[in-house]
Amino acid sequence: MSPPGLEDLFDDITAPLTSGGRLPGFAGATGWVNSEPLGEAELRGRVVLADFCTYTCINWLRTLGYVRAWADRYADHGLTVVGVHTPEFPFEADAENVRRELAAMDVTYPVAIDSDYAIWNAFANRYWPAVYITDAHGRIRHHQFGEGGYEECERTIQRHLRDAGREGVPDDLVSPADEGVEKQADWEDLRSPETYLNVRPPGRGRGDLELNQWALIGDWRTGARASVLGAPGGAIAFRFHARDVNLVLGRPRRRPGADAGDDRRPPAGRVPRPRRRRGGGGRGARPAPLPTGPPPRSRRRRHLRGGL
Repeated sequence: MSPPGLEDLFDDITAPLTSGGRLPGFAGATGWVNSEPLGEAELRGRVVLADFCTYTCINWLRTLGYVRAWADRYADHGLTVVGVHTPEFPFEADAENVRRELAAMDVTYPVAIDSDYAIWNAFANRYWPAVYITDAHGRIRHHQFGEGGYEECERTIQRHLRDAGREGVPDDLVSPADEGVEKQADWEDLRSPETYLNVRPPGRGRGDLELNQWALIGDWRTGARASVLGAPGGAIAFRFHARDVNLVLGRPRRRPGADAGDDRRPPAGRVPRPRRRRGGGGRGARPAPLPTGPPPRSRRRRHLRGGL
């Protein structure tokens, strides 16, 4: 999904690499997590899965259980999984934030930090999440843009490991735990899309909201890049239809009021680090006390299978 008014920006973008192209490599990384830099020499003869991610993206988080399981299961058979962390929000470009959040998610495979978009641009990528799988000769043989396609991805991994002469490659498929933020979306019962709070809210209060309308309650300032809470006691009311609602929240550069908090209500004076927060599911307006949200940056990229 893309923010309102930005669809026209996609018209002149180079198409992303798909089957048949060669792996551009990861030379543009600004840092690495869980590994020394991986270049052509380190990847020669191995099947490579490149997974584009950003740590607050719920669409990527729902794929993580599969990517983690593939990395664990097939590493000894010749697969190298390389995460490519390309930030959506400015705070996701901070290497310390990236390392902390990936560690909390139990990501142990190599991740290239792509804060300058060098790898993203080398792949001509547009999407979070996006998976590219190569054969052992560095040719891209399969891609998956957005959630889903797990069986086809894993069968592609297995086939190219066998083609490379690897023995003992499993025939069955992984079954990662379907829980927490990695729980798969209930697409049959999802009627609320991805929503951006840096536009004028359609609702005026909690009582007059229709489905997928939201309202800012309290002292808020809505600008081109963010909705910012200026005083304690603010809330967001949102009438949604989904199992869960996920919000990207964080403190601004200037500390807000002493009793600002997040939707998990930390002690007074504590403001959360920028990250995704998960709210309870249900149908209806769910006001929650919130701190200021970090500003989304204008971008030529999309979350696929967007939603709550």
